[in-house]
Amino acid sequence: MVDLTLPTIVLLAAADAVNPCAMAVLVLVLINILLENPKNEKKILKAGLFFSLSIFIMYFLYGIIIVQFFKTLSLFLQNLTPYIFKGVGILALILGILNIKDYFKYKPGGLGTEMPLSMRPKVKNLINKITGPTGAFLIGIFVTLFLLPCTIGPYIVAGNILSLTEFLQTIPWLLLYNLIFVMPMVIITLIIYFGVSKLEDINAWKERNIRYLHLIAGTLISIIGILMFFNLI
Repeated sequence: MVDLTLPTIVLLAAADAVNPCAMAVLVLVLINILLENPKNEKKILKAGLFFSLSIFIMYFLYGIIIVQFFKTLSLFLQNLTPYIFKGVGILALILGILNIKDYFKYKPGGLGTEMPLSMRPKVKNLINKITGPTGAFLIGIFVTLFLLPCTIGPYIVAGNILSLTEFLQTIPWLLLYNLIFVMPMVIITLIIYFGVSKLEDINAWKERNIRYLHLIAGTLISIIGILMFFNLI
């Protein structure tokens, strides 16, 4: 049995949180709300928080599904559980390497690291329909499906680790994971609301530092993958 540690879940959640595609979607949502309500800062604040809340709820539900999947898999393949764990460790290492690759040779829509280019027009069409907080919440539910290809990797790793504990014990860990995951979205929303920075500046910052975000995420995930493979966590 591998000991579940707080740093492990925090590192995986942090790697997921710095994923640029989740930030990009939030910025698009806020820009659309800002265009519809240029003088209504409170509406922008509510929209950003409601969008973050819907992402939190949906990803929490996805987490339960992932944990249950690995629990069921281990139940039917009890003798292979250690190998499944190592296999997920290898998956984490591959995802880490793909992210690190994006630091040295960045290409938008990278496999397993960003939202595929083919999905982006659909997401933009959905976001363009948002006019307020309620719309932001509802669209957030649908957008999670498009975010999964670029954010699900670290979550699968975390779900595999959490599946080794009792189900009720996984709930606080999933809540913590997703709180960390949506924290950048909440922070960006508050920065815009309090006028610390403009949306254009935040979007420009993301574009300037997108390679570094991939490097940070890739390094964190790779470390977890290596530790999992050698049963050090």
